[in-house]
Amino acid sequence: MNRLFIYILALGVFVTATSELVVAGILPAIAEDLHISIAIAGQLITAYSVAFAVGTPIIVSLTSRLERKKVLAGSLAAFILGCLVSFVSTNISILMISRMMLGISSGVYLVVVFSSVAKLVPADKIGGAIGTVILGFSCAMVLGVPLGIAITQWFHWQVIFMMLAIFSLLIMFIIIRLLPTIEGDAPVSFKQQFAVLGNVAVVSGLFLSFFRESGNSVMFTYMTPYLQTILHMTSSEIGVMMLIFGLFGVIGSRLGGYIVDKWGTARLMIGGIAIHALSLVLLPLFSATYAVGLGLIAVMVFTMFVTGPAIQTYFIQQAPESSNLILSLNTSIIHLGLATGAGVGGAIAGAASTVLYNPWIASGIVVLGLAAAIVSVAWGRRVFSKVAA
Repeated sequence: MNRLFIYILALGVFVTATSELVVAGILPAIAEDLHISIAIAGQLITAYSVAFAVGTPIIVSLTSRLERKKVLAGSLAAFILGCLVSFVSTNISILMISRMMLGISSGVYLVVVFSSVAKLVPADKIGGAIGTVILGFSCAMVLGVPLGIAITQWFHWQVIFMMLAIFSLLIMFIIIRLLPTIEGDAPVSFKQQFAVLGNVAVVSGLFLSFFRESGNSVMFTYMTPYLQTILHMTSSEIGVMMLIFGLFGVIGSRLGGYIVDKWGTARLMIGGIAIHALSLVLLPLFSATYAVGLGLIAVMVFTMFVTGPAIQTYFIQQAPESSNLILSLNTSIIHLGLATGAGVGGAIAGAASTVLYNPWIASGIVVLGLAAAIVSVAWGRRVFSKVAA
């Protein structure tokens, strides 16, 4: 029965993640409808990420002691309100406010889902549960974004947000009626919660997330130009390949949870990130070989998603008494990394007048994440050995 609950929560992640990802695909439609430039419309993505990064840790910390079902329902209620504001938006200012509402509510929902599923399953099944949650996010990439683009073509971009509001209302109703009571964190003062940030294993783990996501963003933000100008693919071919890459992400997130439960987090984190960095290093070297280039990108996507459950599970294991705080900080770090990587990737592409070298820059940043992972795991084992002794 717990598995059913986890899939219900993952469905909510699919809906909230779609609200984040779909905007990139419909920016031209939004810009044309609101009579603004693409550059201004692009700030809707920035507003979402900043609100997600800043607001999520604050709200999660303030609600950490509350029963989880109430927080999940509350975050979805706020998300529905944000969707409705997006639906009725007639100018960029109102739409920007709605994006901030969606960013905070989506962030709170995602973090509370992570901490909730960890309490719904035995300790040796946490990896698989986290993998199922991440599956909701990867499915949003594969299905949510293309569906959003199709709805925009068939009807209007605002219809997307009305549909997201309706689905969210249904999920909220199911959560309220069926989800069992899940207690919040034990009463811990803010001082004690933030004391975990003095833990070298946790802090270096946060650096891992930042560098990993920055490297990913250097490459992924400019994936379409890379496929067009380096691998010489047409627009229709790119659409098909992005769907295939998304399927690799779905498989990776599902398999990652299984591997975590069998082999533990450390091996998967370090091994997966190392392969991730290697695929990026090799990519420009095979720019003239169409099939190998696509294969390396598929490996990169797969390793990126297969390590996701390991990283989230690792944070829960490192700070179980402050899991909500650490998970919310980690999601904030992830969004800051994405924004940083997009800026760095754009600067490199502008200076070189090509995106050919973006994979090498991305690889160097991911290697920094690998170093942070090694430091985190080594320090954690050292502390464990001292405690055991």
